[in-house]
Amino acid sequence: MKTNRPVTLRQEQQHERALCTAILALRSVEECRSFFRDLCTPAELQAMADRWAVVESLERGLPYREIHKQTGVSVTTIGRVARYLTSGNGGYRAVVERLRPST
Repeated sequence: MKTNRPVTLRQEQQHERALCTAILALRSVEECRSFFRDLCTPAELQAMADRWAVVESLERGLPYREIHKQTGVSVTTIGRVARYLTSGNGGYRAVVERLRPST
């Protein structure tokens, strides 16, 4: 993150909202993949994919050490993802619920 940005908090929020609106305009997995490959560095994309793999593993009830063994993600990051999954902004939880098969 840039530390010396000539951008106000309001402008930063507008930029974030514009990014979210752009993401919502994507219509397929392939469009999404192309967009994120253009937007992110390979390392950034891998970090996000790793975090999502952690969410899926936590939802399956796997222990942190097993998740680390399977994904290579640090136990510290796994703990952070777990915290946000249970008491974050609700983003992980919303997607998990929407992707859960109906019973």
